[in-house]
Amino acid sequence: MDVSAEAPLRIGNLRSPKSDKPLVAIGIEGSANKIGVGLLRYTPPAPRNGGDGDGGDAEGEGSYDILSNPRKTYLTPAGTGFLPRETAYHHQQVISYSRHRYRIFGETIDMAIGNCLDKFARVLGLSNDPSPGYNIEQLAKKGTKFVDLPYGVKGMDVSFTGILSHVEGLVKGGMESGTCTAADLCFSLQETLFAMLVEITERAMAHCGKNTVLIVGGVGCNRRLQEMMGLMAAERGGRVCAMDHRYCIDNGAMIAQAGVFQYMHGGGTELEDTTCTQRFRTDAVDVAWRPP
Repeated sequence: MDVSAEAPLRIGNLRSPKSDKPLVAIGIEGSANKIGVGLLRYTPPAPRNGGDGDGGDAEGEGSYDILSNPRKTYLTPAGTGFLPRETAYHHQQVISYSRHRYRIFGETIDMAIGNCLDKFARVLGLSNDPSPGYNIEQLAKKGTKFVDLPYGVKGMDVSFTGILSHVEGLVKGGMESGTCTAADLCFSLQETLFAMLVEITERAMAHCGKNTVLIVGGVGCNRRLQEMMGLMAAERGGRVCAMDHRYCIDNGAMIAQAGVFQYMHGGGTELEDTTCTQRFRTDAVDVAWRPP
């Protein structure tokens, strides 16, 4: 991937500094059953004619190339998965960044949306290959009937446990009576959950005066979510920035890219101070260094 361009490259409020040295970074990201390892190379811009090769005499902003970005997933048998209590996996929904701090505008108050979809896939006995959420997405395309489900928006937060319990009950009650199919339930669940995310996202955009949405995370691969969020953003005169599975699900490339930026701007952590905090929240991040 080459993201060099005529205009200066900006990531958030960071402008990529000019450097006369090539950099190679390795990034690792993992979760309960996935691990991704990315290798990224920064190539400095070519020096101007007559320049001494110093970054200050260079033209352009250089380029970033993803050399490799493999991911491995442990697939459990259909109908089985990981217990949230064991994995202690926490997701947030809507965040903003201001004054070198992240602010969480809305989050789940019980389970993550991906966990909700995964659990329902297990109830239906769907395969975990390539992922439960993907298989729900494909089955939902065959749904023809919308089934009313509880709507769990609590201010700027969302709740999924009640919806999951209700739709699980319909697997026996509705499907066995012939009033709905598994495809109908997948379709209805997706539409309800995604409508909740779109609602709180639009409210956050209005509060911040923004019109661009960045979708990340495993559920961010879902084309229907991207479509619904895109319609909302377009009505506000904006757009949605969405990625495919290579950069939504656990991947090392984005970690390596962030590491390169931090290194180039003078930030870093000594190896002996480098640790992993499983329950670390985004809004707990304090950026000790400031870009030039």
